[in-house]
Amino acid sequence: MGIFSGHGDGVVRPRTDSELLAAHVAGDRYAFEELFYRHHRQLYRLATLTTADPDDAADALQDALLAAHRTAGAFRHDSAVSSWLHRIVVNACLDRLRRNKFRDHAALDEQLTCGTDPTRHIDTAIVIERALLTLPLEQRAAVVAVDMQGFSVAETARLLGIPEGTVKSRCARARAKLAASLTVFAGDHIE
Repeated sequence: MGIFSGHGDGVVRPRTDSELLAAHVAGDRYAFEELFYRHHRQLYRLATLTTADPDDAADALQDALLAAHRTAGAFRHDSAVSSWLHRIVVNACLDRLRRNKFRDHAALDEQLTCGTDPTRHIDTAIVIERALLTLPLEQRAAVVAVDMQGFSVAETARLLGIPEGTVKSRCARARAKLAASLTVFAGDHIE
């Protein structure tokens, strides 16, 4: 069928994201590619702001798109396809960040053998990461974008495909939960 669809009125228009995803599930081998190219810039930007590293962002985006390609048939159509893709990308980024944390332990061992004491900074990072992981995905994505990566509310709204008011409320709820979580985690971590 291609990337365009007709409506009997002689007008040919690009297929919607939902139509492309349905076509992919039905076996159209070009539909997912079109969906990918339509959203690539936004998804890469989201991955970059979430991981804070272009290489990790590219790897996470690749992981996310492979996951989306494989699990497209399970999409429930209870949200926009773009929101579904954004969630998959954020999850892939967070998975990559968790994996990187384990690699950072090797760097820590090296620093300790050199006589420096980086534990204070690493302890803080671990406490913050643990607190972030307690947040619902939507709140985590908003607060990471605004508070950790410095994106404006308007930029974050465009990036996540949600209204600015939703970004503000998600950030407010996330900040309140983080404040409570950081108090608990910091208290647990102090000896």
